[in-house]
Amino acid sequence: MTTKATSIDIAYRAGVSQSTVSRALRNSPLVNEETRLKVQAIAKELNYKVDKNASNLRTQSSLTLALLLCEDPTNDDSLINPFFLSMLGSITRATAQQGYDLLVSFQQLSSDWHADYEDSNKADGIILLGYGDYMDYEEKLDKLREQNTHFVIWGPAQNKQAVLSIGCDNHQGGVIATQHLIAKGRRQLAFIGDASSHSPEFQARYLGHKQALKRAGISSHKQLQVDAISTESSGYDGAMKLLEQKLPFDAVFAASDLIAIGAMRALKQQGLRVPEDVAVVGFDDIPVASFANPGLTTIKQNTKLAGEILVDSLLKLIKGKEVSNQLIPTSLIERQSCG
Repeated sequence: MTTKATSIDIAYRAGVSQSTVSRALRNSPLVNEETRLKVQAIAKELNYKVDKNASNLRTQSSLTLALLLCEDPTNDDSLINPFFLSMLGSITRATAQQGYDLLVSFQQLSSDWHADYEDSNKADGIILLGYGDYMDYEEKLDKLREQNTHFVIWGPAQNKQAVLSIGCDNHQGGVIATQHLIAKGRRQLAFIGDASSHSPEFQARYLGHKQALKRAGISSHKQLQVDAISTESSGYDGAMKLLEQKLPFDAVFAASDLIAIGAMRALKQQGLRVPEDVAVVGFDDIPVASFANPGLTTIKQNTKLAGEILVDSLLKLIKGKEVSNQLIPTSLIERQSCG
């Protein structure tokens, strides 16, 4: 019968202590690269597998992070906003690179997330993606904080919110989108998206939009802002509402790509040409944006960097290191919807 290799066997072969073996297999910076590579090579040769249960008992750590997604209305059965699919891939890779597993679920298991995850040792910390109506969601964040749960959210930092948040610079993105439309000669700009505290990301994009208009000496008409959630159907309805008001507009800045795609469908159905009659800019740069007809000009959020920062920030929080909120810059992806 073949005897299963242990960390003691690796330590003997490598000429190091058992604790050094443990650190080397976790890619700890406390072990120099030469020793780490030597230990890992011996472990591979001996077909050594880390006993995670034993390790967890010693460290009181599950070596698992939980990613909780908010259910969103979608055209398919996924109930996942397409923007978060790219983020999911990045978070999964970043978690694996740190030697952790990732537990993915929706945010509707119970009202006591801390009991479901961290307190029950299912996960050492939680990443939260999406929130629906933020005014309803804020109470849940307060409860997590009161229970001393380690968690980080994707989204804008709120002044009264003493929680760790990572998000894109939505205000900057709103400025960039609007400046681009103005540079294309557009002067009657509409905004489709909820611009209230119920949706702080869309609100920040709208405020950036208004600031860019003001800087250009263009007045913003209140009726040229219509509410919409991040779905194609809501974008379609928003554009139809704009058209029904009979108030002229020559550009639309949509708070998300899904809204923009729905809006373009409505505009074309009503005989308007995109971009000749109405230019359109979206936000997110989801994969379908490049396949829209015409291709959608949009504000890109860096999902790869976002995933890496979310994981790194959460692990620092878990380990008691100093962490702070971060805003990730956005960039313009120019396609045909603006001419």
